[in-house]
Amino acid sequence: MITPDYANYKGTGGKDRWKYTAPVGSFEPNGYGLYDMAGNVWEWCQDWYDENYYSNSPGKNPLGPDSSPLGWRILRGGSWRHPSSRLRVACCDHYPPGTTDSHRGFRCVADIQ
Repeated sequence: MITPDYANYKGTGGKDRWKYTAPVGSFEPNGYGLYDMAGNVWEWCQDWYDENYYSNSPGKNPLGPDSSPLGWRILRGGSWRHPSSRLRVACCDHYPPGTTDSHRGFRCVADIQ
C-alpha cells in the first residue's frame, strides 16, 4: 500500500508540505531502494499506447507495441493530483507526445555496467 511516507499524491491530507510537486528525494525509498517511483508527476514511458496490446502480450516483461494507432505514448506512476489508486505500477495513462502540464514529467535512466 502506498502511504504519504512514500509518495506525493492527492488525499495526503496535508501530511507533506508541498501543494503540487515535491523535490526529488523528498520521500522514503521503496523496497528496492528507488526514490519517487510513484506520485509527484506521471512519467512518460517509451511504450506506445494500443488499447488491445496487453490482452495478447507476453506475461513477463512486455515490451509494448511497435506503434500506436493514435500516435500516443504511455505514462506511469500517477501524480500529485491523483488518488493513491492511480499510483499502482499496473495503472497507466496515455496522451500524445508533447502534451505538457504541471503533473507530467520524465525520468532519466541509464544502464549500470
